Amino acid sequence: MPVTIKSAREIELMRAAGKILGKVHQDLGKKLEPGMTTFEIDRLGEEMIRSYGCIPSFKNYHGFPASVCISVNDEVVHGIPSKKRIIQEGDIVSLDIGVIYKGYHSDAARTHGIGEISKEAANLILRTRECFFAGMRYASAGCYLHQISASIHNCADKYRYGVVRDLVGHGIGSHLHEDPEVPNFRKFHKGIRLRPGMTLAVEPMINEGTGSVEWLDNDWTVVTRDHKLSAHYENTILITKGRPEILSVTEDEIAEGIWAPGGSE
Repeated sequence: MPVTIKSAREIELMRAAGKILGKVHQDLGKKLEPGMTTFEIDRLGEEMIRSYGCIPSFKNYHGFPASVCISVNDEVVHGIPSKKRIIQEGDIVSLDIGVIYKGYHSDAARTHGIGEISKEAANLILRTRECFFAGMRYASAGCYLHQISASIHNCADKYRYGVVRDLVGHGIGSHLHEDPEVPNFRKFHKGIRLRPGMTLAVEPMINEGTGSVEWLDNDWTVVTRDHKLSAHYENTILITKGRPEILSVTEDEIAEGIWAPGGSE
């Protein structure tokens, strides 16, 4: 499908969806603790999503059986919640969540440390977020899509991390996945020129070791080939004439000062 430019009405609906998703991420992330099953985390996440009058984007999407993708340690994305999977002290857990509000999607991911985690794990989480914000320097009208991609890749290279190439970000709106694809790695062409009103899900997936991945037998869960840690940081963003508007930023992140709300349409 062609890359869509959202109307003022659509942008307002996506802002609302993103604000709700930010609240779900913030509240669910605070409930994670050792001994929880990933099934329990998914149940809590779905309850939160529905409490805001939203529908989980992922539930039954192409057959995915849950509302929250929960990926632990070497799992990159698409971890399927299970009553048998118990998170432990020292784990890192990525929550990838989507919501539908009045027909419009928002998609975001965060990686959390459970209890005391290693310095290496903590650095990976923080630096994956740093890769996302490196990309944001080029997420404005007049720049090219793959300037975002190259900046993410350059940031990961700085720390000698692996960048996943088999999975990419995407456009988003009335469909969960729209054009264009948004790679997290350098390309040899510029990609499309960004225009105000485009909405993208930008999602660096950064590995402690190799960027190579493989799929488990369930055909969903993606793991690092060397079984080292992976982290995931994603937001739905709005392209404007100036700095981008991050629609799914959490209140805690705003308070932390990593991103001020707003943008310039």
